This record gives sequence, C-alpha cells and structure tokens, in this order.
Amino acid sequence: MAEENTEVQENVYDWQNIMFLYNAAIKEVRTKLDIMNDEFQYIHQYNPIEYIKSRIKTPESIVNKLKRNGYESTIQNMVEHVNDIAGIRVVCSFTSDIYRLAEMIGRQKEFNILYIKDYIKHPKDSGYRSYHMHITVPIQTTKGVVPTKVEIQIRTMAMDFWASLEHKIYYKFEGDAPDYISRDLQVCATIVANLDEKMLSLNEAIMEAKGRQETQ
Repeated sequence: MAEENTEVQENVYDWQNIMFLYNAAIKEVRTKLDIMNDEFQYIHQYNPIEYIKSRIKTPESIVNKLKRNGYESTIQNMVEHVNDIAGIRVVCSFTSDIYRLAEMIGRQKEFNILYIKDYIKHPKDSGYRSYHMHITVPIQTTKGVVPTKVEIQIRTMAMDFWASLEHKIYYKFEGDAPDYISRDLQVCATIVANLDEKMLSLNEAIMEAKGRQETQ
C-alpha cells in the first residue's frame, strides 16, 4: 500500500513538473511573439498580429489523443507523442501576414523547428485551413535546460472563425456530424478562402493607391 502511495505521489509530481514546463514554454513564445510584433510596428508601422490565444490541453484530451494513436496513457508517451499539449494560436488580418510571421518565427535562434504543416496551401478534407509550426523552446530550470514542445497555429480571422465553429459543431456531435453539415462546412471553408483572397487583394490595392498619393 505504501509503495502504491509513493508511486501516485511521484506521478503527481512528474505531472506538475511537466505542466510547469509547458506553461513556461507558452510564456516564452508569447513574449517572443509580442517583441516581434512590436519590432515590426516600429520598423514598418504595421502590426501583422491581430491577437494571440494560448491553451494547455486538458488531461482528458491528452489521454484521448494517446488512445486514438495507439499509445498507453503514460507521462513518457505524452511527452514523446503528443506535440500540441502547449498550443498558441496567432491570428492575423491577411494570409500574407501568416507567411511573413512564419518566416520571422523560423529565424528565431531560440526556437527549434521540428516540422511544419501548411493547411492553407493544402487544406484538410474538412476545409480546415491554418499554418502549423511545431517547435521546441529551451526552458531554463534549476536542473538545466529542457527543450519543450509548443504548437503554433497561424491563421486569419476568417480562418479562426470557421475553425472555432467547426470545433463547436463536431464537439456537439462527438466527431460524427451528419453528412449535410460536413458538406455545408466545406462550402463555408471555400467562402472563407475566397474572402481572405479578396481582402488581401483589396489591402494591396489600398496600399498601392496610398503610395501613389504620397509620391504626388
């Protein structure tokens, strides 16, 4: 019985340590993003970032993801096989901002890019569009530096609206929404993509017209 209690205490301690690292990683990345945004504003008088959201996956969500991928629910498997426990969502105005920001993130020496998934150029079958960067960020602890995984999602406001709606719908249907709803969501995703393209084109036209006025 004493051995079981000791094991439980150790698991709780390990869990708390891991959550500390993920929370610290989110703070590190958010601070870096804020500095990049401020620097871009200072140099170009323009903010590529509209707003930033962050979250830590719930224990239930982590366990469900491990089960779906065929892994036992252990802390080691969680750290090794779940790459989006710490998540940051960066929302921009235009698709051009997404790639500009991704390039800026890729140049940060502190960040190690594990892999990238471009769901804008290659949308999911559902219509989902977003730009995902999976990185590690070094977290300094009293025992040394610990590289900690963070998923950065970069999307436009229109993409974020669609993704939030999709999540709510599929949550209500527990991932098994009727076909007609899935089809309508795909139609909406196409509308969102067309809207983003039109808004980007409009912004470029505005900037061009403004530039001509300044040179006259």
